[in-house]
Amino acid sequence: MEPASQEVNLLRHVEKDVLIPKMVREKAKELCSNTVEAFTKCCQEEGLLMVVKCRKENAALKECLTYYYKDSALYEECKQEYLKEREEFRQTGIPSKKRQQKVPSSM
Repeated sequence: MEPASQEVNLLRHVEKDVLIPKMVREKAKELCSNTVEAFTKCCQEEGLLMVVKCRKENAALKECLTYYYKDSALYEECKQEYLKEREEFRQTGIPSKKRQQKVPSSM
């Protein structure tokens, strides 16, 4: 490998331990959307009793999220997505969030 291509895949501490895990958490929430929805619904219905009455939904949510947090394939997918976004930012200087915003076709 050339030094330049090695540099492209190097991750700083904040990228490896904060930014990519954040992406994993966001994807895990999407993948566990049914359990998130069930827990949210239970909490809304039970009010103050949610601590006692929503244990089953809370346990299911924790189990689902933990499964994806520990999934090395999901981490690798998020890492590759992050590296792609970082490379595009380095080339364009525009953050991915702003690139994804649609520009009105007529003014």
